[in-house]
Amino acid sequence: MPDIDIDFCQERRGEIIKYVTEKYGKDKVTQICTFGKMMAKGVIRDVGRALNVPYSEADRIAKLVPNVLNITLNDAFKMEPRFAEERRKNPQIEKLLSLSLVLEGLNRHSSVHAAGVVISDVPLVERVPLFAPKDDIVSQYSMKDIEAVGLTKESHHIDLDINDLPLDDPQTYQLLMKGETDGVFQLESSGMKDLLINFKPDHIEDVIALIAAYRPGPMKMIPDFIARKHGKQQITYELPQLEPILKETYGIILYQEQVMQIANVIGGYTMSQADTLRKVMGKKQVAAMEKEKPKFLEGAKKQKINENKAKTIWDQMETFAEYGFNKSHSAAYAMITYQTAYLKAHYPVAFMAALLTSEKDNRDKIIKHMSNCKEMGINILPPDINESQKDFSISGDNIRFGLAAVKNVGEAAMESVIAIRQESKFTSFLDFLSRVDLRKVNRRVIESLIKCGSFDSLGNNRRQLMECLDQAMEEAQRKQKELLSNQANIFDQMNESGPSKSNGESSFHIPALPEWDRKELLAIEKETLGFYITGHPLHGYKDKLKFVTNVNSATLSSKSDKDTITIAGVISSFSERQTRKKDVMCNVVLEDLQGSVNLIFWADVYKKFYDLLHADEPVVIQGIMDIGDESSKVIAQDVVLLSKALENPYKQVRFMVDSEKVTPESIISLNEAIKKYKGKYDSYVHIL
Repeated sequence: MPDIDIDFCQERRGEIIKYVTEKYGKDKVTQICTFGKMMAKGVIRDVGRALNVPYSEADRIAKLVPNVLNITLNDAFKMEPRFAEERRKNPQIEKLLSLSLVLEGLNRHSSVHAAGVVISDVPLVERVPLFAPKDDIVSQYSMKDIEAVGLTKESHHIDLDINDLPLDDPQTYQLLMKGETDGVFQLESSGMKDLLINFKPDHIEDVIALIAAYRPGPMKMIPDFIARKHGKQQITYELPQLEPILKETYGIILYQEQVMQIANVIGGYTMSQADTLRKVMGKKQVAAMEKEKPKFLEGAKKQKINENKAKTIWDQMETFAEYGFNKSHSAAYAMITYQTAYLKAHYPVAFMAALLTSEKDNRDKIIKHMSNCKEMGINILPPDINESQKDFSISGDNIRFGLAAVKNVGEAAMESVIAIRQESKFTSFLDFLSRVDLRKVNRRVIESLIKCGSFDSLGNNRRQLMECLDQAMEEAQRKQKELLSNQANIFDQMNESGPSKSNGESSFHIPALPEWDRKELLAIEKETLGFYITGHPLHGYKDKLKFVTNVNSATLSSKSDKDTITIAGVISSFSERQTRKKDVMCNVVLEDLQGSVNLIFWADVYKKFYDLLHADEPVVIQGIMDIGDESSKVIAQDVVLLSKALENPYKQVRFMVDSEKVTPESIISLNEAIKKYKGKYDSYVHIL
């Protein structure tokens, strides 16, 4: 059966699978299993756990494995001499590594493939083994096995129509060249932004190439790629025949399709044979590649190509096999990339509103995108019961916060509120209570709407509404029951400041109370939205943070393992747990103006700084980066109140001296004066 690649929006992926299941039958459609393998670093840590090797020790040994794509332990042992030393001096490490060698490459766990769906013409139980994780039925065959037994596979990624967009739009490329790509498909990482700024793509082929190049294997070629793009490095070709093939990638083999062309032009392959070679190299089948090499060299010989040059070209193709990427795949991604960049460049408010809506359940992404909006000059307006839609929406040149993004309200409740509001806007809090369905819009929903400020525009402050909420709910429920039984017109004769009469007087009224203070308002706003929107505890320090920090949550990923970082923010959550020694350690989430960071406080550090961490004040935390295979974390070492840190933010004084305007004697004199009158800061003299 054919391999059918069809891209669908991930948000409606479930509907597609449901449709296919209903069309072909539940017994003939299933998702594909995928197996996670015990790779070089991971197997060392796994075996370490089984042997009761302390995690820190197993982790230290695992980190000796060089960061090379798909590296094996045998290759790591050859590349890193410290392995031999560790095995020689420590029998436990020798046992750890010997067992790791045996287990390396074995399947570690199974999971469901991110995209694959298979369809059979007969019940799947007759073709493949099945298992049932949770409520799903999944093939125990992996993707390759599925292909081998001839089943159809469909992949679902993202499908966007960009046929009408001009691919030479200057405004779009300006945005890419500046690295202003938060929210742009495939281009959001700090590393990719730096690459865009340095590479400066100016046509769609550049975007395609960057997406293919920014991966672990080909990333080592990026400096040459940039230098060749800007004419700082000469572009050479082993043979003139290679220029038409490699010109678009500045003389570097980047795509599988280029391998096909080289095999055809240099090795004399037919395109069908070249496609077989592409598959062999794309799937990194070493044995099959070795069989193809003599065929390639013989084909080159027939075309009177020098054998040494042919071997060099083959070696380049073998190197390519480490990172080969399908150009059509990269081009499809690049088109989506281009469309999102075009929309952000030309319709920034609409683009950011849609982006916020798509990420409304991801608190860190929302914080990041809201920060990006501020940088773009787009204000995020707070939720408003009369102005907000269910999702984030455009309000002039600004974005209005979506009601469904408020915690504890739910989409169904907000849809009912908006439907009622279409008749007329709410004129007061009591008008709202009188008109909504209190079975859908319950007390919890209304409390969240009050706390986040949704009723601020109706005339009463949040403290007033929270104080009278129970009484107001009781009155509203009573009146709605009366309406249902035709006993009275709801809230007839009732107003906000005094009683109404309907089968007896109502004692309900909204008390005259001052609003909560700024700190408390921000706290309850954070409680109901998950982040700050009308302000932030760090806003008052924004221009001073650079004096006491060297990183924020958005730039943390640019740091390397073992780097010392200093970051400021407010503590948003604690997760304490007991160690084996019965001490208490803690995972702490620190929030700054750009997002949030997870920090680990070992028991001794947590005990030392417990009071500062729980002081409910902005803090500055110093720690060490610990970058693992699957995640990065910060190991905290020191904590100080931000206000205290800013009392003495300067750690160094640097004297910048223009050598053309001073004499050697005056420089010597300055140096002697610095030594003689030492203060509390380190001093440095820079001769320019």
